[in-house]
Amino acid sequence: MHLTVDAEKVYAATGGRSLEPGKPTIAFIHGAGLDHTCWQMQSRWFAWHGWNALALDLPAHGRSGGAPLTSIEAMVAWLFRVLDAAGAPKASLVGHSMGAVIALEAAATAPDRIERLGLLGVSSAMPVHPSLLSAARDTPDKAYDMMTGWCFAAPAKIGGNRASGMWMTGAARALLGQGRDGALAADLAACNAWTTATASAARISAPTVLVLGDSDVMTPAKKGRELAALVPGARCEILSRCGHMMMQERPDETLDALIRHFGPRA
Repeated sequence: MHLTVDAEKVYAATGGRSLEPGKPTIAFIHGAGLDHTCWQMQSRWFAWHGWNALALDLPAHGRSGGAPLTSIEAMVAWLFRVLDAAGAPKASLVGHSMGAVIALEAAATAPDRIERLGLLGVSSAMPVHPSLLSAARDTPDKAYDMMTGWCFAAPAKIGGNRASGMWMTGAARALLGQGRDGALAADLAACNAWTTATASAARISAPTVLVLGDSDVMTPAKKGRELAALVPGARCEILSRCGHMMMQERPDETLDALIRHFGPRA
């Protein structure tokens, strides 16, 4: 479906179902340089089990228009305008990597609007290596290659896709390569500048789960546990032999972890 926010088109995949008044809403927020397609399996399951599902494309990503947003704060404000446009005064949020930071900050900013929270591939800080920052700005193709190499655990690099004949790392590289000029650089710079984890985590009241990969080199599970310790009542689920891209590397296990936390509503 398409929404209009800030006079720009915003795309949200709804899992093959129309939004229905009275159903709870769950919004999925992608990471740096990605789009709504990384949530295909998870968003579709929730859409068919009692939820209004919204897998969003951030501005200048996927099918959404507009210019890239340059700070986490701007992304959070945009998210609330999207939820308003979708008729969702309250929602649950699932975010991956940068999207998890957006979700966490949204829950800290307006705790009365966020019912439950799922944070995937996130840690207590999100520093980005200077060489990746410069490559994203100056030589994006190099940045796509670097991210693809770092995002996946070893099994994904020697096959690993549960869909026979599908190339997991090649698909991820192709998705990053579809990004518009400047989008990945803006995303990574926003992650690198994020410094409010401790203060924001303490303000979260929504029940929270962190889903982490035990082989994630971009947001190590150790750092994810540090963030979980800052969020009141949060718990962690650790996926074995899994890197940063758990929705693709361990799709069933990722979905199961989300189901345990959010549950079907019908």
